[in-house]
Amino acid sequence: LGETELESSGDMKVVARIGVGFDAVDVPALSKRKVPLMVAGSANSPSVAEQALFMMLTLAKRASEMDSIVKDNKWASRLGALPYDLFGKTVLIIGFGRIGTRTAKRCLAMEMNVLIYDPYKPAADIKAAGCEPVASLEAALPRADFVSIHCPKNSETVGMFNAARLKLMKPTAYLINTARGGIVDEAALHEALVSGKLAGAGLDVFEQEPPPAGHKLFALPNVIMAPHVAGVTSEAVDRMSEQTARNILSVLDGEPLRQNVINQDVLG
Repeated sequence: LGETELESSGDMKVVARIGVGFDAVDVPALSKRKVPLMVAGSANSPSVAEQALFMMLTLAKRASEMDSIVKDNKWASRLGALPYDLFGKTVLIIGFGRIGTRTAKRCLAMEMNVLIYDPYKPAADIKAAGCEPVASLEAALPRADFVSIHCPKNSETVGMFNAARLKLMKPTAYLINTARGGIVDEAALHEALVSGKLAGAGLDVFEQEPPPAGHKLFALPNVIMAPHVAGVTSEAVDRMSEQTARNILSVLDGEPLRQNVINQDVLG
């Protein structure tokens, strides 16, 4: 949503969009016109957190392989590549917002050690949630068995997981991205996976969406994928729709729900 679309919107007082991140909107253009850009709060946060945990479990338990062993009559090979537990493992969560906090709760319930990297959250808040704050991503990555990304896509996070940082991870570790494409360098990820420097990855988002046919990550057996639907469950759609209506009504009533406004500078 850019300048041209805004110019044609007349006396629009609120922009409501379902299914896109606010990184797809020209926020300064909205602020210039005093138009609040609102998100659906935590409406789909539980769904994304569940998807992140699902991907961790699917990879750790080698779900695709176990399924094929039974269906392809390979029973004799069932003790070859053993699955392993989340119990006692260390997960590094990138971002401790609406989704990251919920992912942390689910990982704690699996009796995992939870590290949090979020330079914008007070360490005391992270500790109060039963997690360990880490100040250095480079120092934390070698400790993690799983890394789950839950930060926004911006100038600070694009390319955050490049070749150098992927090399810091354990060769037995898994990378999960349910945040935004572009935070992970896909070429570097492919190299790490095929060279054995990383055990596997779970991706709900991609640099280009949909990814091009024949994308080289498609051929890797240690990668599981979803088409950017982590936050699009039947329940989440209901919650997002209801929250969108509440957002619009709050603006029309002259009392915008402040916690859902991205461009806070438009509020009096």
